[in-house]
Amino acid sequence: MSGDWRTDIVDAVRNSIVAAAPGVVEEAKWRKASNPDGVPTFSLDGLICTVETYKDKVKVTFAKGASLEDPSNIFNASLDAGTRRAIDIHHGHLLDTAAFEDLVRSAVEINRG
Repeated sequence: MSGDWRTDIVDAVRNSIVAAAPGVVEEAKWRKASNPDGVPTFSLDGLICTVETYKDKVKVTFAKGASLEDPSNIFNASLDAGTRRAIDIHHGHLLDTAAFEDLVRSAVEINRG
């Protein structure tokens, strides 16, 4: 995926997660033949989010997103899910970095209970 717009988005998302949650652990999970690199997962005192790459988008799914305040309304997917919430980032879409990092910090706080 080198030179792919999705790689740039994943890198930006990763950088924001690391900036908002020092000490976060990134692991690749759910490896399979169609996705040998697996799905990047980010955890700190519990799962924060996953980052999945699709043909038309990058999806960032917050494990406990339904419990997070989203005053900037950046969640735009899985809005009816009972626990999760997601952000679909399409080509040319700019992620609100400050709002995203606030969500990451809130997710860590919920994990810490």
